[in-house]
Amino acid sequence: MTAAPRLASFRDAVRDAIAEEMARDERVVLIGEDVGPAGGVFQQTEGLHARFGPARVIDTPISEAGFVGVAIGAAMSGLRPIVEVMFGDFLTLGLDQLVNQAAKVQWMSNGQFRVPLVIRSAVGVGGATGPQHSQSFHAWVSHVPGLKVVYPSDPGDAKALFKAAVRDDNPVIFFEDRMSYTAKGPVAGPDGVARLGEAAVRRPGRDISLIGLGRMVPLALRAAELLAAEGVSAEVVDVRSLRPLDLGTLAASLGRTNRALVLDPAPRAYGAGAEIAAALQEAAFDWLDAPIARLAQPEAPVPFAPALERLVMPDAARIAAAARTVLGREGTT
Repeated sequence: MTAAPRLASFRDAVRDAIAEEMARDERVVLIGEDVGPAGGVFQQTEGLHARFGPARVIDTPISEAGFVGVAIGAAMSGLRPIVEVMFGDFLTLGLDQLVNQAAKVQWMSNGQFRVPLVIRSAVGVGGATGPQHSQSFHAWVSHVPGLKVVYPSDPGDAKALFKAAVRDDNPVIFFEDRMSYTAKGPVAGPDGVARLGEAAVRRPGRDISLIGLGRMVPLALRAAELLAAEGVSAEVVDVRSLRPLDLGTLAASLGRTNRALVLDPAPRAYGAGAEIAAALQEAAFDWLDAPIARLAQPEAPVPFAPALERLVMPDAARIAAAARTVLGREGTT
């Protein structure tokens, strides 16, 4: 019998997913900085060390290149490691291991080795953490064949997609917007496992598609409410997975609305939003009544100052304003 959904925070949803998968499969181990008795820098692994012990919840030195490499070897040897990279910015220190090893092993061994590995990392602007702790490199890793990339927007998806990532036989990069950690929503029980590579329509509409991932999705839903008050029907689509990308669901939305605004929680140039816009233009050009637009962070490092930091991430009002531009309704409110 499937358990009824319960209310949980984003942070608790992911922690519950880890605990359930570790209880289900003894090959699942957790590796990273301060994931043990300290319970994680955001308390996202609290209680796991006490429950599963130091042999399965392993604190590491401050060396992302080292412990990501160890986890790749462990995955090739039969374990299913979950690796926490504390901030998404620190993925840069383990990119050689991810890009040149984890993503390539299956192909270079003719399938004799697999790397069932999950890299989880906190990203997002907020908390005045400055330019070296506020970046999101989801576009970087999405560029690499052999890696899967997931970026959930709510607690329910965070848990269900994380469980799917742990069970996948490929390396999966799982991004968590740390400013969403306290957001609450319905979460399924242990049997709730999503499928990687499927987008979701969060709100139906007929005038414009607001396509986003991560924190952009709840902001798009708020923007849709603002637009609804003006008589504009906005459809909100949650990308959920960048690799594989569910282009079919995105194109079907564009077929209903004929206009699209792509929302990316990272700098605009060469980003995930650009890839989504280009793929949609190729797949659904005949349906377009206006060019596909993009809204993202400014082309500058994230500032420390809270007053300036608030200007970096698009909010609901700016999303609504950008949607009006696509619709040819500039200046209306």
